[in-house]
Amino acid sequence: MSATPTIGYNPPKHAETLMIGIFLITHGTLGESLIQCACHILNKRPPQIVQLGVSAQDDPLDLLPAAQQMAEWVDGGRGVVVLTDIFGATPSNIAAKLLQPGHVEGIAGVNLPMLLRVLTYRSKDMSTLLQRAISGGCDGVMHIK
Repeated sequence: MSATPTIGYNPPKHAETLMIGIFLITHGTLGESLIQCACHILNKRPPQIVQLGVSAQDDPLDLLPAAQQMAEWVDGGRGVVVLTDIFGATPSNIAAKLLQPGHVEGIAGVNLPMLLRVLTYRSKDMSTLLQRAISGGCDGVMHIK
C-alpha cells in the first residue's frame, strides 16, 4: 500500500476528547502539507488530526480499512470531520464511505483557510463547525489587487 498516513499519531488526552476529530484524505502529500502549514501558523501540532494521502497506484477498497481505523483514532466521542480535496475524486469517494450523518461529516475543497477554521471551531457542535469550515474555505479565496 503506497498511501501515506501520518506517522507519530498521539492519542488524545482527556481534555482534548471534547474536540471534534479532523481527518484529511487527499491526493498525495497535500493533507500533510496543509497540516504542516497549520503547525507553522499555530506554532504546534494540533491534537486529534490525521491525514491519508492517496496515490494513483492505490486501490480505494484496500485503503478503506486503514481509513476507518484512522477515523476511529481521532474520534474522541464528539465525531469527526473528514476534509478532502476534490469532490468525486478517489480521496472524496473514500471519505464518502466513512460518513455517518451527525457524527462523521465530510467536506470537499479543503484549503488552508478551511483547515484553520476547523481547528478554531472544533470545540463547537458539528453543525457550527461545518458552517464555519465552508465559509472559511470560501472566504479565503479572493482576487488580490
